[in-house]
Amino acid sequence: MAFGLGTGTLVLIIFIIMLLVAAVKILPEYERGVVFFLGKYQGVKGPGLIILIPGIQKMIKVSLRTIAMDVPPQEVITKDNVSVSVNAVVYFRVMNPDKAIIAVENFMYATSQLAQTTLRSVCGQAELDELLIERDKLNKRIQEILDRQTDPWGVKVALVEVKAIDLPEEMKRAMAKQAEAEREKRAKIIHAEGEYSAAQRVLDAADLLSQNTTSLQLRYLQTLTEVATEKNSTIVFPLPIDLVEMFMKKKKTEE
Repeated sequence: MAFGLGTGTLVLIIFIIMLLVAAVKILPEYERGVVFFLGKYQGVKGPGLIILIPGIQKMIKVSLRTIAMDVPPQEVITKDNVSVSVNAVVYFRVMNPDKAIIAVENFMYATSQLAQTTLRSVCGQAELDELLIERDKLNKRIQEILDRQTDPWGVKVALVEVKAIDLPEEMKRAMAKQAEAEREKRAKIIHAEGEYSAAQRVLDAADLLSQNTTSLQLRYLQTLTEVATEKNSTIVFPLPIDLVEMFMKKKKTEE
């Protein structure tokens, strides 16, 4: 008899413990619980200690932390008919736990699918140069579309970043050739500008020397001196008439 009473008490204690485990829930600061009473929405509870009636009340946990969702590579044909593969990452968080549970069956899956379709749509409306150069503009456009579409679900899309754009091999080779041609073009332009500047300097110097006959003659003599210094040889050159006239006038003056 005593043994039977002890067994019943033990069973009762175990039942009470199981009931408490099922009834008592503890939610951390970053989680909320959407509570349903007999299948009807009752409210959002948490964080902290929450007591539920087992079998009558049901709670679904929802995290309020920012989620980084990786969008798998999407095959996209750009506006200028170039096939590329684009992937991205989406940062979002749940703002209204009740909407995230009631308004959509699985907000994680729904947000992922919406991000993939939006990525294909936006990239398909842009040209290849825009994808490569104006990536910030594309990120903002995708983020605005996703945020507007997920708002009824209680989800806030904070940021979208296009991670990589993979081009076909033939397109990579074409772009490499284009970049090389552009570098050669810039090099030739710089060289031509240098030649033009040097020629302009020579022309300016010639104009300046032509304004003074004496300076031109002195420059002529200096050039002859430099030639004679470099090579030990006999140089026959015509003597400028102006130089002879200068000495003749000086001699007549002395007489």
